[in-house]
Amino acid sequence: MEKQTAGRDALGEFAPKFAELNDDVLFGQVWSREDRLSPKMRSIITVAALVSKGMVDISFQHHLSVAKKNGVTRDEMAEILTHLAFYAGWPNAWAAFRVAVEVYGEEDGAKGGMFGLGAPNDAFAQYFVGRSYLKRLTTQGVPIANVTFEPGCRNNWHIHKAEKGGGQILLCTDGRGWYQEWGEAARALHPGDVVVIPAGVKHWHGAAKDSWFTHLAVEVPGEQTSTEWLEPVNGYPF
Repeated sequence: MEKQTAGRDALGEFAPKFAELNDDVLFGQVWSREDRLSPKMRSIITVAALVSKGMVDISFQHHLSVAKKNGVTRDEMAEILTHLAFYAGWPNAWAAFRVAVEVYGEEDGAKGGMFGLGAPNDAFAQYFVGRSYLKRLTTQGVPIANVTFEPGCRNNWHIHKAEKGGGQILLCTDGRGWYQEWGEAARALHPGDVVVIPAGVKHWHGAAKDSWFTHLAVEVPGEQTSTEWLEPVNGYPF
């Protein structure tokens, strides 16, 4: 679990001891005892405790985001809050659901954005880590495909080759993703972002680990075009 600094950021000067206990003991020691309880189970317990107390403020939103990162799916969270409604109170559950809809809303990206999900990208599955989906929008003139990545899915390093022209343009439409060129830092992608990839540039792209991601892949016309698929991306922390 990443080092927590929220206590020191908010209360470091006013209540340094409280900040220390929050950052170093609660999140630094208790949450890190994965041999006793998994992070996912701790998230479920924490969400249940906060809903039971009617505490659905910004801290609850944070814990829902942590729960999502720890592997609690949208369907599981919906069932957890439904179950809690009968024990913690219907109004508390309603308030919690409003926050959950916002936190888990990005999973609507599973529908493939405005152009639809398409079929499993089986023909290129060997070049992807995780599952992707492909829907070809045009096959003549300028080929355009709607590509959707499940959370954590990314393609291998690859190069678009061409004797003249060529390359690719990515038009990001839904969710959150990443793009990286060889030797450069990874770039976060959001709806509305545009990536121009010249021919001959080694690169990869894919979804953030906790979000679906969809982009249009536009093939730039060129002569003698091809794609060279290379090794998988190592050390993917995003």
